[in-house]
Amino acid sequence: MASAHISISRINLSHRAISPSISVKRRYTTIARVAQNQSYWESIQSDIDSHLKKAIPIREPLTVFEPMHHLTFSPPRTSASALCVAACELVGGNRADAIVAASAIHLMHADIYVHDNMLLTDRVEPRPTIPHKFDPQIELMTGDGIMPFVFELLAGSMDPASNNADKILRVIIEISRAIGSEAMVSDHDYEANTQIHRLHESGAACGAILGGGNEEEIERLKKFGLYAGKIQGLLNKMGKNEEGKIELIEKWRALALKELEHFDSKKIEQISTIVTGDSLKISYVVEA
Repeated sequence: MASAHISISRINLSHRAISPSISVKRRYTTIARVAQNQSYWESIQSDIDSHLKKAIPIREPLTVFEPMHHLTFSPPRTSASALCVAACELVGGNRADAIVAASAIHLMHADIYVHDNMLLTDRVEPRPTIPHKFDPQIELMTGDGIMPFVFELLAGSMDPASNNADKILRVIIEISRAIGSEAMVSDHDYEANTQIHRLHESGAACGAILGGGNEEEIERLKKFGLYAGKIQGLLNKMGKNEEGKIELIEKWRALALKELEHFDSKKIEQISTIVTGDSLKISYVVEA
């Protein structure tokens, strides 16, 4: 899986032959930039994790909250939740404005992942390893309980002092569409709007809404999120030696970056790395 991502990174960093001294300088500059971008995405993910641990502590009744806490953090992370925060900051919002919505996006991802990878699920494709600490029936019921909690979490973030009720309502509608009937129909066609695409699309749109973006900015970031989700979804399906989908990834990446041309060029570097191959590969990092 990782080598598929390395292959796209190799394309990103390729360049014409230049003098050794310039090459070394550029190499160190690239390494420093990649490290900075990784730190950015890691800090967002750390803040999301912290918020979720406070929102879903292990407490009584343990039969409810212990499996819910476990299933929240056992799936691989999704870059969709971090994208929500990055989009918010891009349009001038604060991280705190989007942290609840980003946490909600992660919970949606966890719910989908748990249902898709249950021990009783009949799937032709190989399943990623996920620790099954509880019986399948408990995992099923807990997964079903996560989704209502998503809306409870969002509704609880309404703050009269911040006058954010309209934004939160719009975010709830956006998230509802992301998990609606169309999104719940799984399709193996790479061009299809599957759940992972919708999560990224919704995450970016919600971040832009909460950050105070205008309608054009919201729509552009929504499209950017869609293409980012397509790329992440395809990378997750690529095998170790599979290079045939690189052209498709390059197409989606170009379309994604085009949506960012409207924004200040000085502010788009970090969010753009989610599609250029230099960002933290959040989708593949599993938290024990």
